Amino acid sequence: MRTRFLPAAALAVLLAVPASASETLPIDDYAPYVPQTYCSPYAKPGTKVFAAWLVRRHGGGTGTIGRSCRGSSVSEHKEGRAFDWVLDARSTRDRLRARAFLDQAFAIDAAGNPHALARRMGIMYVIWNDHMWSSYSGFERRDYLSSSCKDVQHCSRTLRHRDHMHISLSRRGGKGMTSWYAGRLPVS
Repeated sequence: MRTRFLPAAALAVLLAVPASASETLPIDDYAPYVPQTYCSPYAKPGTKVFAAWLVRRHGGGTGTIGRSCRGSSVSEHKEGRAFDWVLDARSTRDRLRARAFLDQAFAIDAAGNPHALARRMGIMYVIWNDHMWSSYSGFERRDYLSSSCKDVQHCSRTLRHRDHMHISLSRRGGKGMTSWYAGRLPVS
């Protein structure tokens, strides 16, 4: 399924919002783990704005947001609140892009709030290059192995998240209802 983004002119205005506009709002709590429970694979407004900002700010490629609801697997893609950022873990440049984003997302803000940008964006968890960072574990880096894999040697690059970074947003983040989205979403 292809994701449709906002027109370039509208997106440029939304992405130009200064960071300080959202930083004046209270910091968001850490997102609890809320897995996909229903099917609505269309990209949510917050997910679209987040994905466009990420690619524009850090480069890399635009991957999928929505995914077919067929099958029994659980995925926030099926609720339109997960984004696959196309990066190649074999590429030094892409590893640097990933590191720059993770450092930015997990940094302490001027008010002393840890993981401030990730919390403001409503990031629930990130999976990249055999590792996972989750809000419900304080974004502590942990080893990751897909439940579809017996071991790393018998696991595809995709299931190891070595050809993309998977970012799942909370429902509030996907809807653009956390503080980072203030002024970034079109008024309906």
